[in-house]
Amino acid sequence: MAGTSSRPTHEGAAGSGAARAVWSRDFALFFVARAIARLGDTMLPVALAAGLLQHGYGAGAVGLAMAATAAAFAGLVVFGGVLADRFSTRKLMIGADLVRLGTQALAAVLFFSGHVVLWQICAIGFVNGVAGAVFQPGVASTVPRLASDIQGANGAIRVAESAAQLAGPAVAGLLVGFASPGGVFAAHATTYGVSAVCLLLLRLPPLAPGGRVVVGGGTKAFLADLVEGWREFRSRRWLWSVIAVWCVYMIAVWGPTVPLVATEVVREHGPRAYGLVNSALGAGTVVGGLLALRLRPRRMLRAGAIALVGFAAFPASVGAGLGVPAMATGAAVAGAGMSFWGVMWATSVQTQVPPDVLNRIHAYDVAGSLAMMPVGQALAGPAASVIGADHVLLVAGATSFAVCAALLLIPAVRGLVRVDAAAAGSDRTATTPEPSGAEKR
Repeated sequence: MAGTSSRPTHEGAAGSGAARAVWSRDFALFFVARAIARLGDTMLPVALAAGLLQHGYGAGAVGLAMAATAAAFAGLVVFGGVLADRFSTRKLMIGADLVRLGTQALAAVLFFSGHVVLWQICAIGFVNGVAGAVFQPGVASTVPRLASDIQGANGAIRVAESAAQLAGPAVAGLLVGFASPGGVFAAHATTYGVSAVCLLLLRLPPLAPGGRVVVGGGTKAFLADLVEGWREFRSRRWLWSVIAVWCVYMIAVWGPTVPLVATEVVREHGPRAYGLVNSALGAGTVVGGLLALRLRPRRMLRAGAIALVGFAAFPASVGAGLGVPAMATGAAVAGAGMSFWGVMWATSVQTQVPPDVLNRIHAYDVAGSLAMMPVGQALAGPAASVIGADHVLLVAGATSFAVCAALLLIPAVRGLVRVDAAAAGSDRTATTPEPSGAEKR
């Protein structure tokens, strides 16, 4: 199980108030890189939809192009985690950004020239997915190396990404209107360029002593690292328990909620109402990130699971046929709960897992979290045709409660103590004659 002895010694200092500030020069560069890249990523669906429809393709083609990226990412992110633990995460992330700068620039040229072929767009999407799989695992280990206040850093990044998610579709819509879909792809390529420059200027502090030990090379060593990552992942009950529960969440809650909310709100109230509900969801995620900056629960996953209960308000309000203000309120509550949970989860993983396996653990986390989402989305339509979309959404709301209850019923999850609190407890034990009874992880 995860222990605190392998963590850098500055973790304890964070809890005592001696930690360096979150907003260092290097964290600010990483913050800008993440925010700008997220802005570009949220512009992409608008560009794909507008561009492909403009060139005579249908909704199925748009879905296929998006699926090419998602499939490559989900299928290869675990291997990206091994690479991130064996090589320089900063160089890997810069390389991934430069690859995506090139692919999106090529897409812009295709759309500007009017020579748009679906297989080419799908191939570009697949390469983007591979680059994303190389990039994403390094994010997990970069945050702890830049800030001792890891929760504060995650909260700040979550707020920035949420704000970008609000602005991205609107910016893309303006670019499509005043320029063309090719202009959106050009802007998206630029965001990767800005991210690469920020990461190039970034100075990452060295890993903790013994933080990374690379043994051998070649396929056998690579596979050995992969197996070791799985063994480390499996040895932490709180970690794999959450991912197992999250698979159910993706199938029964998140998967059907996204497409069915869109169709139900647009059909009953029009696209403007759906835009308002989506904006409320984004605003809620900003609020959740701000709350995560302020609140410091001792048992982070317990607090996160309680906050996640709020997500039930989103599908339930739409399924119950409530008015637009009630649905927007439900979406805002859902966004806040999901965002708060996200910060608590990311911080727990980054502080409880030793740095030498953190990238691989994060990769297994991402792969496991995303694996069942397409299943839920695929089942949403058939389920809606059998029992009705409103009933599916009501079931999703009820299942959301059940998932949160399941998380709270798992002792390893609800009892996990934050690292700085556990360190403080160990310090008190050293000065008092009685044992503290600290929980095992």
